[in-house]
Amino acid sequence: MSESIEDLIKKKDEFQIKANELKEKRNKLHLKSKKLADERDLLNSSIRDMRNKISEHKQNRDELNERVKHAKEQRNKLNKSYSDVKKQTEDLQKKRLSSSGANLNELRKQLRTLENEQMTQPMSPQKEKKLIEVISEVHTKIKAQENLLNSDPRLKKSIEEEKSIKQKAEKQHELVEKLATRAQEEHEGMIELIRQLDNLVKKVNVIQETIVMTKIEADTVHKEFIDCVDKIHDLERKVTTGHEKKRKAKKAVEATHAQKEATEIFEKFRRGEKLSTEDLMALQKAGLI
Repeated sequence: MSESIEDLIKKKDEFQIKANELKEKRNKLHLKSKKLADERDLLNSSIRDMRNKISEHKQNRDELNERVKHAKEQRNKLNKSYSDVKKQTEDLQKKRLSSSGANLNELRKQLRTLENEQMTQPMSPQKEKKLIEVISEVHTKIKAQENLLNSDPRLKKSIEEEKSIKQKAEKQHELVEKLATRAQEEHEGMIELIRQLDNLVKKVNVIQETIVMTKIEADTVHKEFIDCVDKIHDLERKVTTGHEKKRKAKKAVEATHAQKEATEIFEKFRRGEKLSTEDLMALQKAGLI
């Protein structure tokens, strides 16, 4: 049993409602996909900038490490020179002091012991006075030995050279530490950016996966939408066909009725009866006159 035109129109309207809902859902999915793509592109731009900064940190770190290596080599050379000059100074001091029969280091050690005793040990005034006299004597001996050493041009020059090299070595050591600190800062900055980069890449991967799933869903919804539109068009054709059949059927009924009426009027005319204007128009409509 074929469906009525009213049923076909009702079904078409239902599909139209569904098609409108599917179209709206598809458009929302497309908008969501676009927003996600914009967010992804923005993050990818940040990732590119971050990779450039990581590269800069790495380059700076490597350059600083090379400078640290070179500065260490220079420091080691200075330390070696300092050790050599220090030994030379000690040899000259020993040689110079051996002729005087005194040991400057022993005198200085003795002085420290006596001064410590004076500060920490309780004693009578007489004993303290005696101790002060001994300390004074040791001071005098030390001073005499230092004057003796300072009067030696070679030793004086060696001591000055020793101090100069020591200062240079200390300054070079400070440079090594400064460069090493900067290199470490560059390395730590690079590591921190790498950590941030990993997080951004993970986030982009999640967004990209969501974009793909959203597009798949949008495609599915679009196919359902197209299917609904095809069904709507099919129902519209059926409704149009139904209306056409109904019109033709009505026209056929009207034609049959007109033919019957015209036949009756024609018989009336053959019997010699008088025809009215309406009768003539009916005969004309039926194609009999």
